[in-house]
Amino acid sequence: MFESIQLAPPDAILGLTDAFKADPNPQKVNLGVGVYKDESGQTPILSAVKKAEARLLEKENTKSYLPISGSPAYAAGVQELLLGKDHPLVSAGRVQTAHTPGGTGGLRVGADFLKKFKTDAHVWMSNPTWANHQAIFQAAGFVTKDYPYYDKANQSLDFDAFLEMLTTIPSEDIVLLHVCCHNPTGIDPTQEQWEKIAEVAEVAGWFPFFDFAYQGFGHSVESDRYPLELFASKDLEFAVAASFSKNFGLYNERTGSFSIAGQTKEAAEAAFSHVKTSIRSNYSNPSRHGGGIVEEILADPALRQEWLDELDTMRDRIKSLRSQLVAGLNARGIDRDFSFIEAQNGMFSFSGLTPDQVKILKEKYSIYIVGSGRINVAGLNASNLDVLCDAIAEVLA
Repeated sequence: MFESIQLAPPDAILGLTDAFKADPNPQKVNLGVGVYKDESGQTPILSAVKKAEARLLEKENTKSYLPISGSPAYAAGVQELLLGKDHPLVSAGRVQTAHTPGGTGGLRVGADFLKKFKTDAHVWMSNPTWANHQAIFQAAGFVTKDYPYYDKANQSLDFDAFLEMLTTIPSEDIVLLHVCCHNPTGIDPTQEQWEKIAEVAEVAGWFPFFDFAYQGFGHSVESDRYPLELFASKDLEFAVAASFSKNFGLYNERTGSFSIAGQTKEAAEAAFSHVKTSIRSNYSNPSRHGGGIVEEILADPALRQEWLDELDTMRDRIKSLRSQLVAGLNARGIDRDFSFIEAQNGMFSFSGLTPDQVKILKEKYSIYIVGSGRINVAGLNASNLDVLCDAIAEVLA
């Protein structure tokens, strides 16, 4: 059997990391994979995480299985993060949450669940979107379609075309929406634009599925969740896949969640029973460690504040790097306006570089960027920023 199988194509982003590791150039720069790095080029373990881990090890007295959906205390902490303290939907039992293996696991659990009841639905996602979105929903059996999002000519959100397409999507379909820090563009709707999106969702009737991978990396934990609070205020059913890889730095712990918001407690509980069935037939129940860290931090006011302070530091550093990158490119006299980079949110920037220019950066300068031109701004530091600016200036000359 195996002798007849051909090699699968490498992952567009993780394959780039493999090529980077094999590159002998001492000045090589990896701006492909979406991982936060500090000034020394390391992905740090947050101080709050270290303290939470120490507490877990001290008081842990069993390695027994968690429930299928994970710890109830973890679910409660996640719901407060997503919607705020004492939200009416949570108090009414209309929100149900499962602990999943990362945000990717949350997306797949949600896709499997929705496929049971929306068998003929299409899943609509932004053009462009995270490279793995299509694969996840297609693996669950869905046909995926695109809605307009990026205005390449102006490096901005093509909101009119985006909103117009949303009005035409059938009520039985599913629309995948990035809550904040859009991957790969870094371009988000304003609060006023989100209000128009929610108005369309009310009228059109399609099902909103939110991907919330970067809470706190946009503006703040509170303001980044505005779209969820908005849809909840309109009494709309929706689903949310959340990731704690970035904002808690728990990349290799694979810690995330899948949540559903129903119009009644009974409806949410009935739907969630099928979510648990999907989990049971997939991975049975989640691992403890990453979720235990998040649970410990969110339950302790002092630890929670320490985490928020560290999150603020990461976000502010990324914003500073955006400004430094724009200043560095301007200082080299490039005949192109890169100011749009400063207006983008989160870790990623759609740089405007073409696939051919990205290829030259890799082959000539050992600078690794996703073929779409997406740059991981969080991978920049004092030792590689000038290297990148010099290389881009030469490629664009």
